[in-house]
Amino acid sequence: MFFLAPFLWMISGSLKSDFAIRAVPPQWLPNPPHWENYVNALLGRWPFPRFALNTAFIAVTATVGTVLTSSLVAYSFARLRWPGRDFWFIVLLSTMMLPGQVTLVPVYFLFSRLGWVNTWLPLIVPSYFGGGAFNIFLARQYYMTITTEMDDAARIDGCSFFDIYWRILAPMSKPVLATIAIFSFFAHWNDFFGPLIYISSKDKYTLALGLYQYRAIQERSYGEMNYLMAASVAMMLPCLIMYFVAQKLFVQGIVITGVKG
Repeated sequence: MFFLAPFLWMISGSLKSDFAIRAVPPQWLPNPPHWENYVNALLGRWPFPRFALNTAFIAVTATVGTVLTSSLVAYSFARLRWPGRDFWFIVLLSTMMLPGQVTLVPVYFLFSRLGWVNTWLPLIVPSYFGGGAFNIFLARQYYMTITTEMDDAARIDGCSFFDIYWRILAPMSKPVLATIAIFSFFAHWNDFFGPLIYISSKDKYTLALGLYQYRAIQERSYGEMNYLMAASVAMMLPCLIMYFVAQKLFVQGIVITGVKG
């Protein structure tokens, strides 16, 4: 209940009038509920549909790249034998200790020279170059639990290394791939720092940026807090739906990656 209280208060506030939200003592149950708050918040002055489409496009395309490339790199670390494999795996893991803010300036300079500033490319393209050290580690640990006898049998039947990955390991790795997809989708859907740095045109805003701008307007006007809460609830719904739909695969992927054998 301690962790659910802010979430329940946000839902309750999204169905109240602005006056009822500021009432003292607080009123937990809206009486009567104002469902029109969602219509006014999402289809009113705030271009929620446009921001939602922008965010969905970035989150989906980046998630596809993350799942594909992280699983490929993990397959290389788990199954292929090449010089320095274990050393480079340690180097990869060490990058998890490097905060993104440390590399912000050189990365921004690189994207600026490429002409990618004020586009979605800096938010999408990096996902197609490895998918992140944590995701690679998660997939690699899962691949290590799958017996190599299947690889040997497939190789005897004439399968290439990519065929083994695509036809055998990938279908058997649905739990961990679903877990990576959920982590990646949540990260890109809720990302605020990346769009704040690279996006300046309002028509390219994501939900996180648009919600921040909307909150700043409400703080100056001291009103319509109920619309802000309604927009926040709507922003959370895709993540909640995705989690509950894929909950079984998500839990299975987390549990199995901690087992070796």
